Amino acid sequence: MNDPAPTGPRIPAAVHRRRWAILAVLMLSLLVVVLDNSILNVALKTISTAAPAGLGATQSQLEWAINSYTLVFAGLLFTAGLLGDRLGRKKVLMAGLLVFGVSSALAAQSGSPQQLIAFRALMGFGAAFVMPATLAVLMNVFEREEQPKAIGIWAGGVGLAIAIGPVTGGVLLEHFWWGSVFLVNVPIVVVALALMLWLVPDSRDPRPGRLDPVGVLLSVVGLVLLVYGIVEGGRLADFTDPTVLAATGAGLAVLVAFVVFEKRSDHPSIDVTYFRDKAFSAAVAAIALVFFALMGVTFFAVFYMQSVLGHSPLESGLLLLPLAVAQLIFAPRARLVVNRFGNRATTTAGMTLVAVALAAFALLDAQTPLWLLEAILFAMGSGMAHIMTPVSVVVMQTVPREKAGSASALSNTFRQVGAALGIAVLGSVLSTAYRNGIEDKLGAVPEHLRHTAGESIEATLGVAAGMGPAGRSLVAPAHDAFLQAMHVTALLGAGVAVLGAVVVALFLPGRQRAQRQEEKDGQLVSAGE
Repeated sequence: MNDPAPTGPRIPAAVHRRRWAILAVLMLSLLVVVLDNSILNVALKTISTAAPAGLGATQSQLEWAINSYTLVFAGLLFTAGLLGDRLGRKKVLMAGLLVFGVSSALAAQSGSPQQLIAFRALMGFGAAFVMPATLAVLMNVFEREEQPKAIGIWAGGVGLAIAIGPVTGGVLLEHFWWGSVFLVNVPIVVVALALMLWLVPDSRDPRPGRLDPVGVLLSVVGLVLLVYGIVEGGRLADFTDPTVLAATGAGLAVLVAFVVFEKRSDHPSIDVTYFRDKAFSAAVAAIALVFFALMGVTFFAVFYMQSVLGHSPLESGLLLLPLAVAQLIFAPRARLVVNRFGNRATTTAGMTLVAVALAAFALLDAQTPLWLLEAILFAMGSGMAHIMTPVSVVVMQTVPREKAGSASALSNTFRQVGAALGIAVLGSVLSTAYRNGIEDKLGAVPEHLRHTAGESIEATLGVAAGMGPAGRSLVAPAHDAFLQAMHVTALLGAGVAVLGAVVVALFLPGRQRAQRQEEKDGQLVSAGE
């Protein structure tokens, strides 16, 4: 099941010489796709204002500007990975970048919320072909012994893009109109395409086998239904809603049918027997769990910094930078810790550090010094760096190099589903806890505004501002209710991270087992020769 450790180089000398330049191009492609999602969050408030400053989008339309991208992206990730393995990863990556760049330009010129939603969906289509291809190309330009270092840099790039998005968005919105958060993608895409054409070699599975249209269709339908159910449950803050239950249940049923079909097929899209490998299954579960926690935290951390501490979007983005800096420092070096202590110890320690950082959010209040918040975010980024690099290496090296696109797509699918769940579940917990804490403090609010005022801290403060001096008495209760809700949400996120620590502690290989497996693989190769 493991890709055997070769006794000699398998990468052409010309490609090997320019491998770090190729990685830089892949990072540029990855950066623009991941960056755009975190940039958009900063622009939502501006887009909701009336024209010409914005589009006058309603709350529901804003949610669908995010969710249309997520649905298409998550639904097509697996299919995009398969097509990369079959048609050529460079071709698929460049096609995805081209679609992403064109749709970004169109989104920037949207004349209505409906147009923006449609172009965001098209951006998700392009991004689905970029994300898995970057990691698949990486696996085919680096020798096995250098792959952990390269994957560490790749993982650090993901963290960097998530964290610098709000900063970039804040800078753009201070100087340009809301469409600039999309238009900024275009020159980056042009540069990435030119460099890719020049530097990046193409690769594909030399034995792709027959097409599996039924498996592909089942995977797309199942993932779209599941993610739709998750995001709709988060939007409604009610996971018992019949539509949510029907979509989620149908999605899970279709995905079960997909697994059963793939097990019985003589030409499956993905060999589901990889999941019998406990290390492989634990690694993809860890990816989902850590992004569940991360996306949930960044969701409430932004509200804490802006609505409670009173920072601007740009300042809030800058305050998130320690999360990125820690990942940039430690992700490329995580392989050294793995070499010394093994995957199990490194990843368990990383998950435990993330859990502690999440739990520390329960200590924050309106008077917390910024250095403590920054220390917590740095600790969280450090923990993530020691999770994402080791588990990504486990996933990618378990699957043969020829199937790198499928493996990358699988890990990215789990990442996306985990992130969607984190935003939906932790966002719902935050919303419900906030409403429970504020509803008995809204007696002074006109009756027709009470439901709206209880939806979020932003809504409460907005209604309070509209009430003039009479609304000032709502500010302190709103802060208190939000802090209490944030504490509950953070502790739930910490519990999820603890679950992740248990999973990797039980199922990831320790140092001695990993060494024995590498020796065994080397002996198998020697025997084959």
